[in-house]
Amino acid sequence: MSQSKSSKYAESGVDIDKANEFIDKIKPLVSATFQRGVLTDIGGFGGLFALGGDRYKEPVLVSSTDGVGTKLKIAALCKKHDTIGIDLVAMCVNDVIVSGAKPLFFLDYFSVGKLDTEVAIDVVKGIAKGCEIAKCSLIGGETAEMPGMYQPGDYDLAGFVVGIAERDKIIDGSEIKVGDQIIGLTSSGIHSNGYSLVRKICFEELGHTVSDHIEELGCTLGEELLKPTRIYVEPLLNLIKNFQIRGIVHITGGGFVDNIPRVLPKGCKAILNKGSWPVQPIFGYLQEKGNVPANEMCRTFNCGIGMVIVVNSKIVDDVMQQLSALGESAHIIGEIAASDEGEDHVVELSGYFPDRRKG
Repeated sequence: MSQSKSSKYAESGVDIDKANEFIDKIKPLVSATFQRGVLTDIGGFGGLFALGGDRYKEPVLVSSTDGVGTKLKIAALCKKHDTIGIDLVAMCVNDVIVSGAKPLFFLDYFSVGKLDTEVAIDVVKGIAKGCEIAKCSLIGGETAEMPGMYQPGDYDLAGFVVGIAERDKIIDGSEIKVGDQIIGLTSSGIHSNGYSLVRKICFEELGHTVSDHIEELGCTLGEELLKPTRIYVEPLLNLIKNFQIRGIVHITGGGFVDNIPRVLPKGCKAILNKGSWPVQPIFGYLQEKGNVPANEMCRTFNCGIGMVIVVNSKIVDDVMQQLSALGESAHIIGEIAASDEGEDHVVELSGYFPDRRKG
């Protein structure tokens, strides 16, 4: 009787046996990410993680969830799925590190019309790699086969992370003062935001394919667009351990304009200095070819800076020295200034980004 039901279910588009086989194949990938605190193996109904000991006097759990947007379309076009999981982890762990929290464990959600085991394994390989870089454990996930919900070859991803921080050491921007310096950590490229505009410019307007070699970029379009999002956990945890960091900003959707104001206290605005960091060729290419205004570039893309740190001007040189020792490409990109009435939480970007539009 059970075999008949299973067969009927498979005929409807959901193959339980294939899903179970997939779980067996990814177990080694997942278990390799386990660290102290993981109490369960993959395959249970819930992932158990023990906070353990007296490492924290007043621990606060910090959580985040995110996806990778239409960058998934680029992975599908390139038929390369082993890095998109790094992006998924990065988008989540980079959000919790902003509060000064150490990522503890990660869970993923993978939904697809019909499960392609090879593609799914590649995706999990990327997720496991991202967890390895972020030093957090992949303790669970969900694979949902949903016939009729997706076009053939399409899938969707979501990630969930939980981190931990000492309550009195949480970084929330409230200590930011006028005169503080703004440090930018370079991005690896577009990261995982703005891909709807990228696809419109590159594929609809310019008629490119992912295999086209773009001279200005020095690689194929697909190679450039699939560069994984940088994970900033390790360098930032090192900084937090040694310095008082007053504010951290993850530059994602909304760019500088919408993200930096999220940590600015009343009476403060941020001023970014023109030409104070290198802007990767992909951004100039998109602006010129897509005829995108500079202010829209700043609100859509990270424009070369993936993470922003605000510190007291007295320690900025020491912070920069440590970032250099950690192998980070960091630049002092601006400062915190006093805002005029009605200017609270403003980011001044005038002239910072060269306008490469034609005409």
